[in-house]
Amino acid sequence: MLLAAIPLVSALIARTTGARERLGLQSGIGLLLGVLGVAAIVGLNLEGAGVAPLAALALVAICYAVGPVILQRYLSGLPALGVIAASLGVTSLVYAPIAAFIWPERLPGATVVGSVVALAVVCTALAFLIFFALIAEIGPMRATLITYVNPAVAAVLGVAILSEHFTVGMGVGFVFVLVGSVLATRPAAKPAAPTSAPEPAQDAV
Repeated sequence: MLLAAIPLVSALIARTTGARERLGLQSGIGLLLGVLGVAAIVGLNLEGAGVAPLAALALVAICYAVGPVILQRYLSGLPALGVIAASLGVTSLVYAPIAAFIWPERLPGATVVGSVVALAVVCTALAFLIFFALIAEIGPMRATLITYVNPAVAAVLGVAILSEHFTVGMGVGFVFVLVGSVLATRPAAKPAAPTSAPEPAQDAV
């Protein structure tokens, strides 16, 4: 639920940094509908939540919002594959010492290894390439709206594959997410150019 604030943070960044992406009334309504949709799908339960985890998630939301802005402003001229490889490489180096201390006693099964490989190739590397193309096409603020679609897709897959129970909240939230995403990503209508009045015909001599 807290990650659904990413588009709102992106809108705030665009509003306060002079970015070309500006939040109009239509987009603002779409962002709010998206947040309500995510809330209806996943619910809001703060039971047992501590200050530190909530602060960490808030920091993650800010970083997710700032990342696309950095990509568009400072790294748009670089090859997407190179930027992705460098960022994932740095992340791997940071996590390597942590992983060394929690190494499993035995190698996981083939299903687990295959799932990790699929997550790495499809859901990370390929997803980053598509996300970079999306940022270039519609801008960083609108690209972060994917955080609204994620829980909606997860809810559908949970019902279809994991036999989870479909609730009224899921149905209402799914509609809100779709409508909100469409409103927030649709470009604002440009005002029609004024038509000039025809020049009066000159009198014949």
